[in-house]
Amino acid sequence: MTGSHKRNTTPMLTSPRCEAKTRRGTGCRSPAVRGKGRCRMHGGAKGSGAPIGNTNALKYGGHTKEAREARARLRAHIREAENLLKDLESS
Repeated sequence: MTGSHKRNTTPMLTSPRCEAKTRRGTGCRSPAVRGKGRCRMHGGAKGSGAPIGNTNALKYGGHTKEAREARARLRAHIREAENLLKDLESS
């Protein structure tokens, strides 16, 4: 389009950007969908995402709050045991 008409791109350039990360590790540069933090290609489109009540992610329960806390407690016990062994070796 050639001509003397100046486009008003300010609203597009100042709109909030998508919060998704690309494969390169940089942020997505597309504008976010109004009221959401993602662009239409990264989950901001209507109907995107899992259905309400979907429990597929909880199939094995490895990422539940209780499982994460249990792993943290186990790591703390292992650290304590390693420190005790180091103290016994040095004395």
